Amino acid sequence: MKIVKIGVIGIGNMGSSYVEMLDKGQIKGAMLTAVCSSNEGRIAWVETHTQGDVKIFKDEETFFNESGVDAVIIATPHYSHPELAKKAFAKGKHVIIEKPAGVYTKNVLEMNAAAKSSGKVFSIMYNQRANPLYQKVRDLVQSGQVGDLKRTNLIYTAPYRPQSYYDSSKWRATWEGEGGGVLINQAVHQLDILQWTTGVMPKSIRASSSLGKYHDIEVEDDVTAFIEYENGATGVFIASTGEAPGTHRFEIVGDRGKIVVEDEKLVFHQLAQSEREFNATYTGGFGMPESQKIEIPVVSENDNHKIIIQNWVEAILKDSPLLSPGEEGVNALEISNAIYLSSWLNESVHLPVDANLYYEKLQEKINTSTFQKKHVTNTTLDVKGTH
Repeated sequence: MKIVKIGVIGIGNMGSSYVEMLDKGQIKGAMLTAVCSSNEGRIAWVETHTQGDVKIFKDEETFFNESGVDAVIIATPHYSHPELAKKAFAKGKHVIIEKPAGVYTKNVLEMNAAAKSSGKVFSIMYNQRANPLYQKVRDLVQSGQVGDLKRTNLIYTAPYRPQSYYDSSKWRATWEGEGGGVLINQAVHQLDILQWTTGVMPKSIRASSSLGKYHDIEVEDDVTAFIEYENGATGVFIASTGEAPGTHRFEIVGDRGKIVVEDEKLVFHQLAQSEREFNATYTGGFGMPESQKIEIPVVSENDNHKIIIQNWVEAILKDSPLLSPGEEGVNALEISNAIYLSSWLNESVHLPVDANLYYEKLQEKINTSTFQKKHVTNTTLDVKGTH
C-alpha cells in the first residue's frame, strides 16, 4: 500500500475539520476518498468544500461495503464510537476514533478486543499526546527526575462554553445523546494526560459534580474530584465550563521536585536531594532541600490533531509506533466513569469501576430524564482555536 484511502464518518464540528485537512493534502500518504453522513446540509457542504473525487454515503452499511476505503476516521457522537469501530474492524478497516473512546467502559472493552482480533491499526484522537509540552512532562516523570509521586493537581476550567454552544445540537449535553458534560467532552484530554504523564492510574476517587450549575443542561458543567493512588499519593482534579477567565494548570509533585504547567509554560523545580532523605537526615529545625527553578522552553505549533492522524497513517504504511493507541482510550474513560459514579452514589469508588453498575446507573439517568432543550439551532461550529 502506497497511499491510504480514508473515509470520514460524521461531518460535524470535528469531522468537517478532518475532511478539510485531508482534502487539502495536509496528511502525507493519505487521501480522502469517501464520507458518510445522513445530514443533507453537511453532505452539501462536502460537495462544495472538497476538490477530489469524494464518494458520499448516507448509511453506514453501504459505506463499509462499497466505499473501498482502507481506513476510517470516526467523528460521530460519543455513544456510537465503539459500535462503528467494531463494524469497521469486522470489514478489515484501520480505525481512528474521536475522543472519548465511548461513554461507558463495558462496550469500549469490547471495541478493544475487536481491534486486537482484527490486527488493524487503531488510534484515538488524544491530541495532547502530540503536544511537546506534555511529552516533556512525561519524559521528566518517566525518567525518574521528579522522583516518587506525592501529589497531582489539575485544574481545567479554561474551556468556557456559552449556552449557545450547548444549544447547537440536540444530542449535546444530555445523558442520552452525549453521556455526560465537561468530563466526557472537554476534560477527557486532561484525564488522559493525568494518567499518561504520570504512568499510573488512580486507586480510588471521591467526587462531587454539579448538574447544570452554570447552563441550562442536564449534565455536569462543574466537577471536583479527590484522587488516591496506590503508593499513597493524592490528587485533585477540577473541571468546569462555567468560569471566565478559566484556569489550565497542572502540577506533579514528587520527592525530587515539582512540575508546574500553566499558560503553555513548563517549570521544573528540581531538588538537590530527595525530600524524603532530607527529612530523615536534616537536623537544623527549620529548613528545606535546596532547589533549582528550571524554565523549560517548549515550542508547539498547535498541529496536534494533524500529528495524531499523520502518526496513524504512518503506522498503517510503515508499522511505526502509535502516539495514541486506541486501546488506551479506556483509561481516561475509566477515570471519568469513576468520578460520575462517585458523585451519583455519594461515596468513594475504587478503580476499575464496576462496568455493569455504571451502565445500570447511566441507563437510570437516561430513562428518568425529563429534560427538554428549549432552543436547538442545529449549527455546525468552527472548532479552530478551541483546542
